[in-house]
Amino acid sequence: MANSTSDFTLAGKTYSSRLLVGSGKYRDLEQTRLATEASGAEIITVAIRRVNIGQDVNAPSLLDAVPPSRYTILPNSAGCYNAEDAIYTLRLGRELLDGQTLTKLEVLGDEKSLYPNMPETIKAAKTLVKEGFDVMVYCSDDPIQAKILEDIGCVAVMPLASLIGSGMGILNPWNLALIIERATVPILVDAGVGTASDAAIAMELGCDGVLMNSAIAGAQDPVRMARAMKLAVEAGREAFLAGRIPKRFAASPSSPMAGRVV
Repeated sequence: MANSTSDFTLAGKTYSSRLLVGSGKYRDLEQTRLATEASGAEIITVAIRRVNIGQDVNAPSLLDAVPPSRYTILPNSAGCYNAEDAIYTLRLGRELLDGQTLTKLEVLGDEKSLYPNMPETIKAAKTLVKEGFDVMVYCSDDPIQAKILEDIGCVAVMPLASLIGSGMGILNPWNLALIIERATVPILVDAGVGTASDAAIAMELGCDGVLMNSAIAGAQDPVRMARAMKLAVEAGREAFLAGRIPKRFAASPSSPMAGRVV
């Protein structure tokens, strides 16, 4: 569901940035802070099983670098391979964030591909929605599965562009276009973005936003790449709203022939 304005509304809250970023894989918390600031993102995903946001009072907390007073911290169930583990993890995230209901559901199929396990994802989504969570859900780029998750009550559907951390970009733009066309909730590309052009393409297709981590944190200069991703998402959104010219099999002169001076 592509909004007609530059602002992005999710679960009743409006954001000015359509770029969402992860918080893992950085050199340290200072680099995390700098890259997050450069990205302009307002929603930061946190893997509850891997990142400390209060579970260990004796260790540095991510919230010191990206404070909840400034950012929406989005707990996710990365590293979970069944519905039960994902539900437990996100319940813990809600407790750690003082009852926040916005959450990212991610149930993986195996450790090698990190491809979503859709039966377990659907099972977990049903339970979490019933418990009052506002669920953003990572899924395959299957239009039927995406619609099932929307009908369950997920507030955003997040199909992968390609495998998590692969940097392969958008491998199936046609499926994404089908998902976007049928959706009445925000559609965000999640996983597979490698560089700025990938983010721009996602937005030009009509996605409501892009979520990424590896593409920024794994870059040679994460802070500069974060800035590039910010600009790419903005440019892609503007191009989508502007409306591209149709593709043609024949040339079309940029200067009209009518009224020319001979």
